[in-house]
This record gives sequence, C-alpha cells and structure tokens, in this order.
Amino acid sequence: MTWLRSLAFQAAFYAWTGGLGLLTLPVLLLPRPAVLGVARLWIDGTFWLLAGIVGLTYEVRGREHRAPGRAIYAIKHQSAWDTLVLMRLFRDPAIVMKGELVWLPLVGWYLLRLGMIPIDRRAGAGALRRMVRAARTRVARGRNVVVFPEGTRTAPGEAPAYRPGVAALYAALDLPVVPVALNSGLYWARRAFTKRPGRIVVAMLPPIPPGLDRGSFMTRLRESIETQAARLRDEAERDRYRSGAP
Repeated sequence: MTWLRSLAFQAAFYAWTGGLGLLTLPVLLLPRPAVLGVARLWIDGTFWLLAGIVGLTYEVRGREHRAPGRAIYAIKHQSAWDTLVLMRLFRDPAIVMKGELVWLPLVGWYLLRLGMIPIDRRAGAGALRRMVRAARTRVARGRNVVVFPEGTRTAPGEAPAYRPGVAALYAALDLPVVPVALNSGLYWARRAFTKRPGRIVVAMLPPIPPGLDRGSFMTRLRESIETQAARLRDEAERDRYRSGAP
C-alpha cells in the first residue's frame, strides 16, 4: 500500500508541477511578487497531494524562537521534503542551494526569478565569497537567509559534517542564527521512492546571537540541531511502535 500511494503521489506531483509550470510561464516576465505567488501555489498543491495521497502531514514547534528581524535559519537536511516546506515556514526566504538546481527545466527558471542563492560546491573559497555577497544583497532587501549547514541530505542518526558556508554567513552578516531540527528522513528518506504516512515535526530552537568565534559557533549550532533531531527521531519511533505501524 505504501508503495502504491508513493507511485500515485509521484505521478500526481509530476503532473501538477509540469502543468502549473507550463501554464504560468508568462508569469516569469512579471514582477517577482507574482512569481512568488505561483511558487506558493505550487507548494500548497504539493502538500495537499502529500496529505491526501500519502497521508503525510507536518507540525512546527518553537515558533516563538523566530527572530523578530532579519536572521539566518540553519536547517537540518534529511529529505527533499525540507526544501518544499521552506516557503511555508518563511514569507520570502533567500535559500542557499546547490547550483545544479538552476538547470532544471521550469523549476530552475523559477528559482532564479525568486532570487535564491545558488552555490557551486566544487568552487571552494570563491563560491563562499559569491554566496556571502549574494546573501548581503538579499538581507539588505529585508529577506531572511536559509541554509542547510550539512550541505547535503543525511539520513536520520547519521553523523553529519557541517560545512563552512554557515560559518561564513554567520561571520559576514552579523545576524543571529536560528537552528532548526526535523525528522523528515523517517518518512521521505534520501534517494527513496516510498513516502510513509505520518507527521513530520519541524522544531525551531533558541537563536545563537552574533559575535561568537567560529569554533564556538559551530559547536553550539551542531549540538543544538543534532540533539533535538535525535529527540525527534526517538519520539517518532516511539509513536510508530505504539501505533503498530511498519
């Protein structure tokens, strides 16, 4: 049943994405708020499909930890689902993303028009400098910066290596960093076709103030995210055991 639901979702998702993308192509010529509106519509439709076909929903905890002004949000990365939820968590996020995504048909065009921050992970220090310059521009326009500090998806329980990009942003932008943990990989795993029904939990954690040295910042960020992610994983596994779910 899980496999069949996943297949049905995949077919509906590609039809929704391709149909909406082609239908709204002229919107790419309009001001950015119109493009943002289409992106939100696509996200809303995708979450509707996930809930209706797969039975996968989510909840957000710790909203009180959101920064009152501009901030960097450093988010645990376990699943493709994480990239979808960002447009619901934040009004107009400037997301640091892998540069290959801009070459995707339709989706890549929208990402560029939305003013995301693509980064070539093979370009080393030059890529970091370009990322910081782009992030400064987005912050000056009143947007929050969102970054996945691991740089790629890691399975629940896997020991991740946090990349230098988040530290470069923290040092250059002089903004608080809000850590965000989640357990999405238990339901929509990395490189997995099947999507399991359940409730993903996203937890925003107390902000890390600007001004710490690099080592202290990275240690605090990693401990904050990984400790909470482990708790969310254990909580989900207990719930699954109690319910008798496979």
